[in-house]
Amino acid sequence: MPATVLVLVETINDYLPILEHQGFHLILAPTPAERAEAVTRHSGQIDAVLTRGPLGLYADEIAALPNLKIICVIGAGYEQVDLQAAADRGITVTNGAGVNASSVADHAMSLLLSLVRDIPRCDAAVRRGEWPKIMRPSLAGKRLGILGLGAVGMAIAKRAAAGFDMTVSYHNRQHRSDVPYKFCSTPTELARASDFLIAATPGGLGTKHLINRQVLEALGPNGFFVNIARASVVVTADLITALEQRRIAGAALDVFDAEPKVPDALKALANVILSPHVAGLSPEATQGTVELVGRNLVAYFSGQPVLTPIELPKGVVTQAVQ
Repeated sequence: MPATVLVLVETINDYLPILEHQGFHLILAPTPAERAEAVTRHSGQIDAVLTRGPLGLYADEIAALPNLKIICVIGAGYEQVDLQAAADRGITVTNGAGVNASSVADHAMSLLLSLVRDIPRCDAAVRRGEWPKIMRPSLAGKRLGILGLGAVGMAIAKRAAAGFDMTVSYHNRQHRSDVPYKFCSTPTELARASDFLIAATPGGLGTKHLINRQVLEALGPNGFFVNIARASVVVTADLITALEQRRIAGAALDVFDAEPKVPDALKALANVILSPHVAGLSPEATQGTVELVGRNLVAYFSGQPVLTPIELPKGVVTQAVQ
């Protein structure tokens, strides 16, 4: 009997035949109402769940799915998946780290270029029949700081260094001896050494609020900030204040605390560019991500090791009463 996969992701429908052709039965539940109904109605049928970091899978949902064996997360982040609940049940969790790195890096550089060169204001002015001579900085020769030098951070660094002659520094959980970029021991040190700062780190408790008032002060009034990571990496109130008071020059954001809601204070600012969490979306990235999910599912249900496992916390050990 084919394994049944509950699909919570709303952006991959065109590529779901990849999984169907591998023999998996799919239940689509992209809205909160459909999700709740599917968990209740099909609880005993679901063997696997396909989700993404912000959508997650919660402890009560895991408890409601007695036959759940594997959770596959699209993209690198898995911040809303209850890893402890999965570990307690012995459920495997995988992610798609690195598959969409090119797409996210392209979007990061697009946001940076648009922000620094003020493309939205130029576009709006021309549409109004105006012809302003807006003087903006160049990217060439500037200092780029990257918070998180994983697959996405590396893709950004290569584009910045090779394509724009930028000097690259980074902060990471660990120093990397395999890269030519300068390591900074703290986010504040990184910001102080940067003209532009890009957050490219995963979300979760380990990276929560790494970008705060102190870091933004270190970036300074001529500095620009781009976030294609997770909103949890930033203290949003500190960012808004820094932008309002021009303690930094501007910000470009693809991620927000309560998506799809965006603070009105951010919408009102002229020195901010906003995009609707689409950095990782491209046909190439989506196809590659679904293909990786398929390989993980096939491996798991064939009794083989999955390709991209997430390290889980220790599960609860229950002992029989003597």
